[in-house]
Amino acid sequence: MTHGEALEEIRQAGDPPRKAVEVLHDGFEHYSWVGIYLVDGDELVLGPWQGPDATEHVRVSVGQGVCGAAAASGRTEVVDDVNADPRYLACFPSTRSEIVVPIVHEGAVVGEIDIDSDRPAAFDDDDRAFLERVAQLIAPAVVT
Repeated sequence: MTHGEALEEIRQAGDPPRKAVEVLHDGFEHYSWVGIYLVDGDELVLGPWQGPDATEHVRVSVGQGVCGAAAASGRTEVVDDVNADPRYLACFPSTRSEIVVPIVHEGAVVGEIDIDSDRPAAFDDDDRAFLERVAQLIAPAVVT
């Protein structure tokens, strides 16, 4: 699947966040686990997700771990080697790299896209730009 095809599928969906999780997980081989966390006060709460297993991290404090860091800063976090990053909150033994993209609506972080990969250094600048576009696309639906 191309990035353009993925964006179009998400754009046409009745539930863009849920569709985004499905399209990202099923459409891109190096995306092993995909989830959307929603900001609830000073916590991130797991919303829709897809992957081989559920994560035990269904609530993460803003500022905690890679996910919490992205929510606190409002900037995308790319971790090429999760074993080398002390912020990483281990979810799955197979995970080697992670990208976390804040979802911003009207200047505030309202959620984030969290993607794990079983490949080291799986996420490049194309992934970052594409996922930041997905975050912009689904932002209005995340706050409703």
